[in-house]
Amino acid sequence: MKKLLAVLILISCSTSCQYFEKKVPNEDELLEKQIKAINWDKVDEYPSVLECEKLMDKSQRELCFFEFLTNTIQQKIGMDSLTTLYPKIDTIEVKVTIYPDARLQFEPQFPKDTVAYDTIKIDSILKSRLIDFPKINPAIKRGIPVKTQFVLPVILKRE
Repeated sequence: MKKLLAVLILISCSTSCQYFEKKVPNEDELLEKQIKAINWDKVDEYPSVLECEKLMDKSQRELCFFEFLTNTIQQKIGMDSLTTLYPKIDTIEVKVTIYPDARLQFEPQFPKDTVAYDTIKIDSILKSRLIDFPKINPAIKRGIPVKTQFVLPVILKRE
């Protein structure tokens, strides 16, 4: 009886190992599946400034950031002679790029058929006025700072 029990235990142990064997997934398939699952058009956290960090709601923090950015740009370039040099311009679109290392770049966006004003002069005025911009924390995607770009309409004339 002891021999029969020993043989049964030996057989069950040798066949039961197959139940613990799991197929190891292919590394490339896992990577491809993860890449497809990532939404590359959205960030996990938008860029932010210190004033907006205290807000807990994600949408309020985003709104706070864009309001801060727009107001700061309007204040900095509102002091300049853009409105007197080009009285026909009431709004200018500015493409803002925030790099992962928190550097900022501002580029005015002009219509393709613009000949009414000097785009190079406006670009240089904007860049000189926006050089000492407050610190902005970059956007976060999956725990890593990433580059973001967006176009903001900046109102030059307030009625």
